[in-house]
Amino acid sequence: MKPSPDNDISYQVVRSRRATADIVVERDGSIVVRAPETVPDKRIEDIVEAKRFWIYKTLAEWRELNASRVTREFRNGEGFLYLGRSYRLSLATDQEESLMLKSGRFYMRSDLVDGGNTKGAKDAFRTFYMTRGLAWLQKRINYFAPKVGVTPKQTHVRSLGNRWASCSPTGNLAFHWKTMMAPPSVIDYIVVHELCHFHH
Repeated sequence: MKPSPDNDISYQVVRSRRATADIVVERDGSIVVRAPETVPDKRIEDIVEAKRFWIYKTLAEWRELNASRVTREFRNGEGFLYLGRSYRLSLATDQEESLMLKSGRFYMRSDLVDGGNTKGAKDAFRTFYMTRGLAWLQKRINYFAPKVGVTPKQTHVRSLGNRWASCSPTGNLAFHWKTMMAPPSVIDYIVVHELCHFHH
């Protein structure tokens, strides 16, 4: 890790055969500067300095989202993020769906947490984020792709380790299901960032 000139931002430099440099805040909060092999260290320092406000803003948003890593208890009143908002959980005994969002609340079948086993509850939230996420992200991709001038192939929502999203050489996009916890403006940034990889 390399510190910024003021020692307040630590970042990793990854050099490759690319045309431009960019900065990414990974899902684990680490900062990665992806740069062409020929760009000198001083130029990278200047890029980090120029993006200082954006880095601060993105790290603040990451810290807010990272609160979702706190172990959640699947009980009445617990808050869960969706599109940047926290929704309270209500356990229901009279619904068929495992999990639904309605009237400003998450409603979950209470039998999913009977006996203290939370696997069913975690699976229900992951499935919710993946299903809703695919529809939401596809809509935003359809909106931004023509503006960026690209035509992606397939879109997937799944677990991606510490990455928010990825773009494959074959033109497929993948997004981490936890992306759906972020505010829409952050999701749009992630979508546009990945679409730009078609050019760079």
